[in-house]
Amino acid sequence: MKEDIASIRKEYSRAELDERSVLKNPFEQFEKWFQEALNSEIIEPTAMILSTVSDEGQPFQRTVLLKTFNEEGFVFYTNYESRKAIHLKNNPKVSLLFPWYSLERQVAITGTVKKVSKKESLKYFLSRPEGSQLGAWVSNQSKVISSRSILETKLAQMKKKFKEGKIPLPDHWGGYCIVPDSIEFWQGRKSRLHDRILFQQDQKESWNISRLAP
Repeated sequence: MKEDIASIRKEYSRAELDERSVLKNPFEQFEKWFQEALNSEIIEPTAMILSTVSDEGQPFQRTVLLKTFNEEGFVFYTNYESRKAIHLKNNPKVSLLFPWYSLERQVAITGTVKKVSKKESLKYFLSRPEGSQLGAWVSNQSKVISSRSILETKLAQMKKKFKEGKIPLPDHWGGYCIVPDSIEFWQGRKSRLHDRILFQQDQKESWNISRLAP
């Protein structure tokens, strides 16, 4: 390569985070950082990397979009027959990562996933643009296909099928809520001495706060 990758580096100096300034409720701290991410107009502030593990112990990652969050957890939507859904059915333990690079921040979450109610899935589904609703019917997510034309043909079929009235919620599509047991807030600092504040839930379902070495 023409450029020495090992020499690429950046000093992080935008902000700091410590035990005195962090909010005592991790969901409130997340909401604060999330709002700052929205206000900063970074690309895809709702994007989060979801990690699952197959039956063979192979980790997989992909980017999904956060659609809502509260003190119960973090919600995204997907195909219930996809590869990730198969992993989640057999192993509900997952991790999330919000990579807000331009803010020199990350939020890492571990927890257990559960399906949201069909009512909640329907409410969100009906709020989606028509093209996204049709897409949920068109794609057999994660399955091998021979060409893109298969998708385009099926899309035309779905448009014709649902040309009148509301597009119904597919049985194979809906939401998952990730119920966290740990939430780590990472703030980049100079000399790679980054701030890492970890919230961990104890057996009494309260949150313990600790600082981790970078």
